[in-house]
Amino acid sequence: MNAPLLEAPTIWELVRRRAELSGDRVLMLDTEGRRMSFAAFAEQTEQVAAGLLALGIGPGAKVTWQLPTRMESVVISMALARLGAIQNPILHLYREREVGAVLRQSRPEFYVVPGVWKDRDFGAMAKELGAALEHPPTVLEIDRDLPLGDPSTLPPPPASGDDIRWVYYTSGTTSEPKGVQHSDQTLMAGGRGLGAALDMSEDDIGSIAFPYSHIAGPDYMLMMLAAGFGAVLVESFVPADAVAAYRELGVTMCGGGTAFYQMFLNEQRKSPDEKIIPTLRIMSGGGAAMPPQTFFDVQKEMGVKVVHGYGMTEVPMMAMGSPHDTDEQLANTDGKPVVGAEIRIVKEDETVAAAGEVGEVRLRGPIVFKGYTDSAATEAAFDADGWFRTGDLGLLRADGHLRLTGRLKDVIIRKGENISARELEDVLFTHPKVGEVAVIGVPDDERGELVVAVVEPATAGDELSFEEMVAWCADAGLMRQKIPERLEILERLPRNETLNKVLKFKLREQFGGVPS
Repeated sequence: MNAPLLEAPTIWELVRRRAELSGDRVLMLDTEGRRMSFAAFAEQTEQVAAGLLALGIGPGAKVTWQLPTRMESVVISMALARLGAIQNPILHLYREREVGAVLRQSRPEFYVVPGVWKDRDFGAMAKELGAALEHPPTVLEIDRDLPLGDPSTLPPPPASGDDIRWVYYTSGTTSEPKGVQHSDQTLMAGGRGLGAALDMSEDDIGSIAFPYSHIAGPDYMLMMLAAGFGAVLVESFVPADAVAAYRELGVTMCGGGTAFYQMFLNEQRKSPDEKIIPTLRIMSGGGAAMPPQTFFDVQKEMGVKVVHGYGMTEVPMMAMGSPHDTDEQLANTDGKPVVGAEIRIVKEDETVAAAGEVGEVRLRGPIVFKGYTDSAATEAAFDADGWFRTGDLGLLRADGHLRLTGRLKDVIIRKGENISARELEDVLFTHPKVGEVAVIGVPDDERGELVVAVVEPATAGDELSFEEMVAWCADAGLMRQKIPERLEILERLPRNETLNKVLKFKLREQFGGVPS
């Protein structure tokens, strides 16, 4: 095990303490050849905090920011933490509809955007959306030139890390998004939990190839500050370019989620006779289910283990695998509850499940969010004993590892029989003609629900047939009642723009006519 993870009462104090301990070591690198040390980061963060203060942003100010994954974005977010502002990050991938919904709820005083980025005029969008609000926010267009000021003008840093200072909005499917409230302490608990599970050291070089404005952004950055290692920031992810940068910069841990594992695996298959990232020791991520086959494919072809985990906006890190786990545990579970997370499984009758029994995953601990901006939603999200209802189904094994089996709404009830969509997906994913698969239930007058497999072909023009699907499932030992009764082929499954998670509600709308 590596050195103990650094702790602090607030995020700014964590930045300051890490700068004292690891000042000359690198914190951030990017694909343009830039580097920033822990000491330089702390110094620039205070200068930018003073610059933002001069623009009117002080303690308690509500600030929405929508910025790409780059060094300047991290500095701005930490400068806001130094000021004690309440920040609301929005994915830079979001467009007018999603951003407008968040702004209506968050009612920020300031809205920070990058100006024009990738041929998209964020400043114009911000001003147009702001003008439609009763109290338009002040729009600040900040690109690479950060506002700088004299740190001596700054007020004292926040003393408490328990106040709500971060608000993330979950993307809604049939309703307005929900505001998830976090404190410095809840986010730092997530970073410590992740770092402890992955056993990261100051000699590691990680990577942030996903949106920093996603909840995983501070989760990862706070792990870096706690463990004292640096990471490569990728502003625009292109697999081949990312691999070249990681190889050059000596990345030891990369990933982001199942879609990323597959993209790196595809790059490896272009050069089967050499390890494309020689320094890589693990891949890690979460955000969506990982088929067991993915673990074994990566291990065989890339020579590294996939260490997969489980989190969500409300609890950035709940369970995580460890590089010290067995192959069986890494392939078939989502890891153990991390430090700061206590998990229990609750059955339909509200009794606590025994080891190996399936039920809803519920959670409590210092890692859990502070509630939603809507008090009614908060009340509904916690049970009578104060445990957070995740809405996910799973089981805790006798070895303490968590295995997710699906979502509560993802259980297909066919003639009274509960069918796990994930079980079927794991089986179908192993078929050579399947690139990606989602199994859904659609309304059926006779059966209650009909089991439908929606497949994205592994190779264009070589589609899985219904007969091949049935035979594959039967050979895998699935009982006849579980085998999908319908097969649909799509060139590409609908996904969200953050972690490429398949959007099943869109599939239900397309093939069943009833949104979830």
